[in-house]
Amino acid sequence: MAISLNYRGDLKSKEANATVQWLKSSNKITLVEWCPTGFKIGLNEVPAVTLESDDIGAFSKNAVMIANNTGISRVFSKRIAQKYDIMYSQRAFVHWYVGEGMEEGEFAEAREDLGFLEKDYLDVLSEQPTDDVGDNAGDDAGDN
Repeated sequence: MAISLNYRGDLKSKEANATVQWLKSSNKITLVEWCPTGFKIGLNEVPAVTLESDDIGAFSKNAVMIANNTGISRVFSKRIAQKYDIMYSQRAFVHWYVGEGMEEGEFAEAREDLGFLEKDYLDVLSEQPTDDVGDNAGDDAGDN
């Protein structure tokens, strides 16, 4: 759905952009329409710090990629939404939120937004191409 690339060290923005262009042109990833760029790039010219007792060697460049995909939709449906519903139905901790300035109507709005987010993930999941082979693939192969 979306990807964050974070680079540290001696790396030019031209190299980072070339990587993004390669990822987009390779057609190995599918990005959603509502995220215009699909990528967030972070550049930090200071290399990662190494410690004396660390087993990892010093590098002039390193990268971290965090990708958001449809596999995370279960977190919203099974964990967050379910726990939110239980919390709100039992009025647990609601007084804390109200005490901090949240109004009673905002709870329903927040739950609705969570439902929309969950639906967005499910819509993207249903739009994903499958690995199924076409219906007539191999029907007449070798029959001659």
